Amino acid sequence: MDMAVVDLSRLQFALTALYHFLFVPLTLGLSFMLVIMESIYVMTRRPIWRTITRFWGVLFGINFALGVATGITMEFQFGMNWSYYSHYVGDIFGAPLAIEGLMAFFLEATFVGLMFFGWDKLKPHAHLFVTFMVALGTNLSALWILIANGWMQNPVGAAFNPDTMRMEVTDFMAVLFNPVAQAKFVHTVSAGYVCASVFVLGVSAFYLLKGKHKGFAKRSMTVAAAFGLASSLSVVVLGDESGYALTDNQKMKLAALEAMWRTEPAPAGLTAFGIPSLKDRHTHYEVKIPYVLGLISTRSIDKPVIGILELVAVAEDRIERGVVAYDALEDLKANPNDVAARARFEPVRNDLGYGLLLRRYVEDPRLATPDQIQLAAWSTVPNVPLMFWTFRIMAGIGFLMIGLFATAFVLCTLRKHETRWFLRLAVLAIPLPWVAIEFGWVLAEVGRQPWAVEGVLPTFLGASSLTVPQLWTTIIGFTLFYGALAVVEVGLILRAIKKGPFAEQETDAQLAAEGAPAVA
Repeated sequence: MDMAVVDLSRLQFALTALYHFLFVPLTLGLSFMLVIMESIYVMTRRPIWRTITRFWGVLFGINFALGVATGITMEFQFGMNWSYYSHYVGDIFGAPLAIEGLMAFFLEATFVGLMFFGWDKLKPHAHLFVTFMVALGTNLSALWILIANGWMQNPVGAAFNPDTMRMEVTDFMAVLFNPVAQAKFVHTVSAGYVCASVFVLGVSAFYLLKGKHKGFAKRSMTVAAAFGLASSLSVVVLGDESGYALTDNQKMKLAALEAMWRTEPAPAGLTAFGIPSLKDRHTHYEVKIPYVLGLISTRSIDKPVIGILELVAVAEDRIERGVVAYDALEDLKANPNDVAARARFEPVRNDLGYGLLLRRYVEDPRLATPDQIQLAAWSTVPNVPLMFWTFRIMAGIGFLMIGLFATAFVLCTLRKHETRWFLRLAVLAIPLPWVAIEFGWVLAEVGRQPWAVEGVLPTFLGASSLTVPQLWTTIIGFTLFYGALAVVEVGLILRAIKKGPFAEQETDAQLAAEGAPAVA
């Protein structure tokens, strides 16, 4: 195993995933905002709402196209860069991705053309139905992808088969209703709704600052304020639910993002500020908020929250049992009918993944020394300072969004849309949801390390047999190509915003004035 290959494979996938998720949140949120706007048009039949829906639909389409292109590339990387991962857990992981393609992606692809080109072909109610189906498809895509990702975080409904040497599904309904996957889905989708709301709010504020398209901007701003307030509140509530899911399923991730080295006795306090030190294994200058961590993670004030040091000790015990599982498995490889080996394997089968952690330090885990076992146990601790600060920045932006949309909602209710200090603030706030969302993914994926699948397959064992030059070539190629696409996308969006929502009507009027057929 060449760790440089593993690290570069991880870098490439991280770059692709983070780049892809620049487009996904806006697609998720704008799709349902289009449904709201078009519903108002269908109910009122006021042409301004048709114009509003079509304008934001253009921006949705630009973003949607690039999101699809980057998502397909990301899925290909499971075969290109992570072939052993795909072989080992493909029976489980591949199923939600296949369903996503068959159910959600084809649903989007079927209706998205009708949404863009059916305005003059379909009746208003029929076109609204098409828009809703596009929104449903985009959100169903997120559901199935997050079911797959949630299984990586909490591998339920599956078991290792010593006869095939692979993980196999034992209960698909458990995979489908995985509590981690469900918590991730609602939290991620709500974050996408916030992202789209900030985008619509910011662009509307830009128009009002310039004194352009005031009727359009005020109506768009009102929709964004109401939708954004509900979404930002739900992000915080559902983020709390995600924290509760960590308590049962990813204790190490919870301890790391709190930089909690030792078990926190009840009632557990939340660390609002501190400076975690990997060297000292201590968090300096802690400022704690009493009771909060206990309420979030255990829904109680009388249960402790387990710390990193205690979890490392648990990992050490599981690694030792994993060595027993590995030894029994080697005997089963030599003789699948070895009843004694199978009897030794069954009680410790769930610890096999921990035994495989030793492969980073020794070729045969059965030959590992106590020092190597301790190293492997400490490898289960993710980057604590990164986790600690990433979580706080993400959560801080979340609370800022609540304040932003609460202010917007009040101003829109009072019809004070043109309050200039708030308009400037709304424009400046546009990048913040993207920062929070990207940090959220860093928190989710770095916090899972060293596992590709939590407790089942270490990341370093999942990589393909590639070379460093091959990986650098594709990383540089993807970076340049995607960088160019990003420039094109941002340019198209800025051009559409500059042209404004009435560009089509103005063009038709100009052609009519010049004597050309307006339909042209």
